[in-house]
Amino acid sequence: MKHRTFFWFFLPSGLAMFLFIFLPIISVVSQSVHTPHDAVLITVENCGPFGCKEETTVDNEATEALRAAQPLGKFVGLQIYLDRGHLAVNEVAAAWRNADSMGAFFDRVGNLPFYRAMAFTLTYTLTVTPLLIILGFMIALGVNVLNKKIKGLVIFFSLLPMIVTPLIGSLILFWMIDSRGVVGSAIQWMMNDPTLSLKASTGLTWITLIVYGVWHSAPFAFVVFYAGLQTLPQDTLESAVIDGASRWQQTRYVVIPHLMPLVTFVALIQLMDNFRVFEPIVGFNAEAHATSLSWIIFNDLSGETRLLSSAATTSVLTILGVAILLSPVLVRTWRDFNGKA
Repeated sequence: MKHRTFFWFFLPSGLAMFLFIFLPIISVVSQSVHTPHDAVLITVENCGPFGCKEETTVDNEATEALRAAQPLGKFVGLQIYLDRGHLAVNEVAAAWRNADSMGAFFDRVGNLPFYRAMAFTLTYTLTVTPLLIILGFMIALGVNVLNKKIKGLVIFFSLLPMIVTPLIGSLILFWMIDSRGVVGSAIQWMMNDPTLSLKASTGLTWITLIVYGVWHSAPFAFVVFYAGLQTLPQDTLESAVIDGASRWQQTRYVVIPHLMPLVTFVALIQLMDNFRVFEPIVGFNAEAHATSLSWIIFNDLSGETRLLSSAATTSVLTILGVAILLSPVLVRTWRDFNGKA
């Protein structure tokens, strides 16, 4: 393709990426190193028949003039990144100095908001992603060998978790695991403990959120892998059958290598999506036991006093986290591409 032709072909996509990806990221990074100006206070001494007293009031005109002169706010550099609500450098250093063991150190650091959210986010991402890939692959293999008369119906029901919006799906499961719900009542009956609640334990809450994440995202992997199975080279598969390969050997040496590019694609998409987990936490009302980086951003932006700089800082750290998490998969993809080239 000629350079001129490629330029006009790429221009709409490049312009859209510049407007809706590059500029917002620059805006967020800029906001993360600025903080709103403090109100300008003036102290006035008022004297009356019973004496004098000082009163402090806000100088609205001076405050508005300061904000108009510097609309981004006061430049603070990396101060917000290092404060207690984020990387908490001073608190981590103090915990390291005063901790008697590594367990005590992790307990103290785990109580900090950012690291508590990071712990759940990484646990959720690194657990849900491989499980949904495995489950989606197994469903695709099972559906692919079904009779054509029932295959369409099975595919429809397999896609239902993806059709339901995340918030509604999490709310439905939340009601089911409630002590008055079907699942909650059944567990209480099986354990013979009427006070048992899945929502009262941090560990059980994490497990519930992970199970929901796998249930909701597995249909996406199923669709991708099922489409890939339709392009499976039948000649290679028939040759493996003639050579006496078992079903497991056919899957391991023929099917899986053929689907590896799709596995990489699904892993990339789901790593990014799972690292931004938010809806299940809100739907399960699990903030007391599980918070994520996206939930911290939502919490900073809600309420009467919106902490824009804090939310922007967490957003930048989330972007960096996604980039670090994706780097091994991207490096592998780049090496495979160069090897084929």
